[in-house]
Amino acid sequence: MNIDWKNLPFGYMKTDFNIRCYYKNGKWSAPEASTDEYMPVHIAATSLHYGQEAFEGMKAYKGKDGKIRLFRWEENARRLQHSADGILMAGVPEQLFREAVVMAIEKNMRFIPPYGTGASLYIRPLLFGSGAEVGVKPASEYMFIVFVTPVGPYFKEGFNPVKIAIVRDSDRAAPLGTGTFKVGGNYAASLRGVIKAHKLGYGAPMYLDAVHKEYIDEIGAANFFAIKNGTYITPKSDSILPSITNKSLIELAQHIGLKVERRPVHISELETFEEVGACGTAAIISPIGLIYDIDQDHTYHFCKEGKPGPVSTRLYETLLGIQFGDLPDPFGWVTVLG
Repeated sequence: MNIDWKNLPFGYMKTDFNIRCYYKNGKWSAPEASTDEYMPVHIAATSLHYGQEAFEGMKAYKGKDGKIRLFRWEENARRLQHSADGILMAGVPEQLFREAVVMAIEKNMRFIPPYGTGASLYIRPLLFGSGAEVGVKPASEYMFIVFVTPVGPYFKEGFNPVKIAIVRDSDRAAPLGTGTFKVGGNYAASLRGVIKAHKLGYGAPMYLDAVHKEYIDEIGAANFFAIKNGTYITPKSDSILPSITNKSLIELAQHIGLKVERRPVHISELETFEEVGACGTAAIISPIGLIYDIDQDHTYHFCKEGKPGPVSTRLYETLLGIQFGDLPDPFGWVTVLG
């Protein structure tokens, strides 16, 4: 195996095994390993026709001591259950979730990037309706899969300022819709904004609220945060995903003495922020250096001298240090697998 660990993209790479569980007759099967990247799916499966599908994103890290660390897996298990409840799928029990995830890691150990390369093992738990239905109704059968792939930074810039574009001609999700669930339909809805931003030379779109187009919702596939006067500020909205990374950063911000505000954030506040960034499992933190409002032809500038701000840097380095085991974990977030 010849992998350039330090220059990995954020993308899919075939690994040795994936793990599969089946829900039939009201109960889940035990996890089983498969080497096949493909699976037979019924042509009338509800996932294909009615969008019964949800997934998670998480990472495993190899520390300096050679041990493998899993970050807040319980939160991922609970969020998948939340998504399953939201679109009426059979939920995956927490211990079955853990068993499948750990099994996927252990059977693909040779793909966990070495310590010091900046890369990690991305873990993708996937739940979908596999039962056949013609007519809009929940399936009676489901499939739960966990696959893994080694990845580098989500944004090619790594922990360096990225450029973001505000889009108003599409919405990722709406209040009372599926925005708070991690389901594929939200990402399909975001593709127009993502491609538009990319074509204009920006790393990701910023979505505003679907009702007024005045309040910040999300940065493509990541949550938004800002720093101002010693305060960590992040949007409160009924149409954004509850990010586990953002939840962790909120706790970490309070731990290091910052105030925290989770509230509606009006777009006019951008002018007043000292630092802004995007956060999520894939990127952890991506500092934002520039936000361009396409419709208003106005640019907001951040990151003086082209460098991430001091608070974002401290939060990023501390969270990353906890994940890799380089710093103490006072929160009990990390599970050491061996």
